[in-house]
Amino acid sequence: MKKSEKDTFSLEIDDRTEDEKCRHKAAKQKAPKAPMDTDYQEEMEDTKPQIRFDLNFDKGIRGVDQDNTKRDSRTFDIDRLFEAAASGNVTRLEGLHQYLHLNMKKLSDSLYKSHGKTALMKALLHLQDGKNPNVELLLDISERIGDIKEFVNAKYTDDYYKGQTALHIAIERRSLSYVKLLLSKGADVHAKASGKFFRPHKGPNFYFGELPLSLAACTNQPDMVEFLLDNEYQQANPNEPDSHGNTVLHALVVVADNTKENTDLFIASMYDRILTTTARLKPKLNLEVTENKNGLTPLKLAAKTGKSGLFAHILKREFQECHTKHLSRKFTEWVYGPVQSSLYDLASVDSADSKSVLEILVYGSDIPNRHEMLQTEPLHQLLEDKWKRFAGLMFGLNFLVYFGYLFIFTAVAYNKKDGKTPFPLEHNTSGYLYLCGQLLITLANFYFFVMGLLDLKRKRPKLQTLLIDGYYDILFFVQAILFLVAAGLYVLGRQEYLGFLVLCLALSWVSLLYFARGSKHMGIYSVMIQKMILSDILRFLFVYVVFLFGFSAAVVTLLIEPPVRNTTGKGRLFGPTYPESECIKPTFRNISYTTLQLFKFTIGMGDMEFTEQYQYKEVFYVLLIFYIILTYILLLNMLIALMNRTVEKITMESTSIWKLQRAITILDMERKLPLFVRKRLRCGVDKNLGTPSEQDHRRCFRVEEVNWNKWNVCLGIIHEEPGNCNRRRRLTSDGQPIQSNGGRWRVTLAKSRRGPQSTEMCNFSP
Repeated sequence: MKKSEKDTFSLEIDDRTEDEKCRHKAAKQKAPKAPMDTDYQEEMEDTKPQIRFDLNFDKGIRGVDQDNTKRDSRTFDIDRLFEAAASGNVTRLEGLHQYLHLNMKKLSDSLYKSHGKTALMKALLHLQDGKNPNVELLLDISERIGDIKEFVNAKYTDDYYKGQTALHIAIERRSLSYVKLLLSKGADVHAKASGKFFRPHKGPNFYFGELPLSLAACTNQPDMVEFLLDNEYQQANPNEPDSHGNTVLHALVVVADNTKENTDLFIASMYDRILTTTARLKPKLNLEVTENKNGLTPLKLAAKTGKSGLFAHILKREFQECHTKHLSRKFTEWVYGPVQSSLYDLASVDSADSKSVLEILVYGSDIPNRHEMLQTEPLHQLLEDKWKRFAGLMFGLNFLVYFGYLFIFTAVAYNKKDGKTPFPLEHNTSGYLYLCGQLLITLANFYFFVMGLLDLKRKRPKLQTLLIDGYYDILFFVQAILFLVAAGLYVLGRQEYLGFLVLCLALSWVSLLYFARGSKHMGIYSVMIQKMILSDILRFLFVYVVFLFGFSAAVVTLLIEPPVRNTTGKGRLFGPTYPESECIKPTFRNISYTTLQLFKFTIGMGDMEFTEQYQYKEVFYVLLIFYIILTYILLLNMLIALMNRTVEKITMESTSIWKLQRAITILDMERKLPLFVRKRLRCGVDKNLGTPSEQDHRRCFRVEEVNWNKWNVCLGIIHEEPGNCNRRRRLTSDGQPIQSNGGRWRVTLAKSRRGPQSTEMCNFSP
């Protein structure tokens, strides 16, 4: 049985002096931080407990003093070894092999490691023009000593660079020659660097997928990637996951940043290279179906993280070579001038699949760039097709039903009864209609409440994005809560039910704007209103409420109530008299009345006659003038200016938001359909993109595009001419499809998705 590293032990030789032991023991036991290595003397790790043989154990018994000032020039401690390895001067390592051999030491001993770092790593970190002769010398010495496997595969042990090996360092230093050398010596090509520096966090870090292959791919080294995948020592498995379940393709998605230099010139080409190389070496291995621990494939991860550039590249990837054509997700069906018909693979894209890309984008409220990604083909045309197939009709029916609900709700509320609740049932036609109306609006609002809870549970949006994506979902949910509260108060016989009922009625009519998203112009207009309410008006109200209540409190505190006049009619000179009557009128000593009066001043309807009988009128006028300047002149005009700017700014953005809101509506309606109906209304067509002998069936979605940049470009088309795309293709005598290409026929020998393909060219006579 193979023992683990924890179950094994080794005997090491320790010839350090007492001073050296004390110095190492007093060293701080902290892991090194970035930068990984410098030209300065580094802090060494305190040696860990280990079974060792002390060569100086008898000197104290014999009474021989250890000379701590003069050390044998042939003695190598960790300080001298690391300094010599970093220097690049092989003469400074002369005598190392003899010293190790005579003292029964190894370069992989713990006394020659600092936080797992070995002299080999130190040498690789100090390459000059890509070379350090001490690397070959150290490997040769280790091989002769007999610890080459342990020495080459030694790993960092500190939390910051944990798991990193010499192979990782050689790849990061872009030294293909040393990578070849290390692999020839038995370096583990699947070693994982999982330290803090290699995980996303605040501060300097670089996540590359932990594995050497992922590091080479994420640092744009195509030759290194080719060698790691195809070498005579140990070939890297491109499907090997890291601690997060991410493969090399996942790692490339993570390091993509949507810039042209990063995505178009680096990530996309590296992504395709790994696919094609793997298809050549392992035809049956499909890298793009592998999921990480979050259940995301590389395509889904690109959608989830908002990597729009790489996302569009994966969806539109099309290989023209026959041996790699099965890796394509896009196939050109026919071309006529600038017009072409393309077939897009719907695997993991359409909402018919679980955790589809479409659902991730539509319901991912915190995904950046999702508006842009939803406009990428085939998603844009796929949503349009769903709207035409079923969503548009269902949306219209929902509008009619909701409008009927509003009509009934308004009629029931308008014909409310007076008296003590709950009202008794009247056994006549109007009484039965009134009861039916109450039951219908109760069931409708209960439905809104349940659907609101289910949507919040399924989508789990954040508050910031909920106010944009789920704006009307909130309105329906709140109006349902208001009605249920009103119904509860009604049953309990409380007259306060009427207040909640009228609020629910008003909000129900506002929610009618939800159906504006069925029309582009009305939908964009609704989005603009929504944006201005949630941005400019909310900010205005926050500041205005501060001013309003602040000045109201000041006025209430300032003014003193005047003496009450005799209003019984005695002594009145004009008008009729009303004995024993008293005129009760609110004053500025009432905070609610004062707030209302100041609000009137804001909209230009205030009246200062009420202040004639109060003291300190001058101070009141000063407060009032400042209040009018700050609110009526400043805040209102600022609100108008901000709203004008908002309208100009979000003109294009409103279109994207409207499309997103309509996409949410489409998927919500699709979820409500029975399963057999959803299967029947599923978009796309089943196509065999292979041959009759080796078939490649896929669910594809046809998109007709106009591209003026691909004029007269030789494409691997499926059909010769546009028109009936379902007609029978011309076949050769052996059953292969024939395609025209200028003065030749192209015979495509298409294999399955897992196998290679080939193309033959033959002349023909007209």
